[in-house]
Amino acid sequence: MPGTVSAKRFSISVWFEQRFRLQELQTNMATEIRAGLATFMVMAYIILVNPNLLGSLADASGEKLAFPAVLTATCLTSGTLCILMGLLSNYPFALAPGMGLNAVVTFQLVGQLKLTWPEAMSVILLEGLVILVLVLTRFREAMMDAIPMSLKRAIGAGIGLFISLIGLVNSGLVVRGEGSLVTLGRIQGVSVTVFILGFMLTVWMLVRRAKGALLWGILLTTGIAVLANLVWGHGQAFGASAVIPRRIFGFPQGLWGPGAIFGRIDFGFFAKLGLPS
Repeated sequence: MPGTVSAKRFSISVWFEQRFRLQELQTNMATEIRAGLATFMVMAYIILVNPNLLGSLADASGEKLAFPAVLTATCLTSGTLCILMGLLSNYPFALAPGMGLNAVVTFQLVGQLKLTWPEAMSVILLEGLVILVLVLTRFREAMMDAIPMSLKRAIGAGIGLFISLIGLVNSGLVVRGEGSLVTLGRIQGVSVTVFILGFMLTVWMLVRRAKGALLWGILLTTGIAVLANLVWGHGQAFGASAVIPRRIFGFPQGLWGPGAIFGRIDFGFFAKLGLPS
């Protein structure tokens, strides 16, 4: 009599449950997918802002970072670290280049201290190694525990306001003022109209307690922006964003080969900064 063989069929939902303990943490696949998409959408600004900021200034040798290369590096590092964070720690923490630090690299290290881009990036490499040592020795945890909770919340609020200011400036609702740092822009034009409409839609859905309100607000606003850019903005109202891509896949310039940004480590910054090498 032939024996029977039973085989367990692979189920991605079962694997996710076993790997991430969804029921134990009182969540499910649908919630996690919505949360992941919403987190990506609210962080996606860094994909354009980071290369735009880092590529805005030439170093002492006249070299500027290529926008496509920095964009790709931003996506690769962010995606890899987010995946590792989920797999290794099971914490819903998203990691990406931080706003503020990229400004320090651009305007202080390169702009004021006249470091080349390889030297400036080597400073960040060294800083990352120092942070790694602090984490492994648990000294960073002790430092964070010493910071008052009120200050931690204030830092989060400050970063949120900074990101909000970036959005207001990019929309044109806030502009550089005469006699003041910023002032109210002219409430007209495609970008300002799309911003106001998208903001009102998102607030309305949040008030209605719609599931995924923030995600739907971003998606709807993006769709409106693309349509408005094509119809009224002549494809130029939002710069490189809010346009339909010509192709889905492409190999950006500047990652490898002459002038590449990967693997260019230069510790010459020690001498320029007056540090012992």
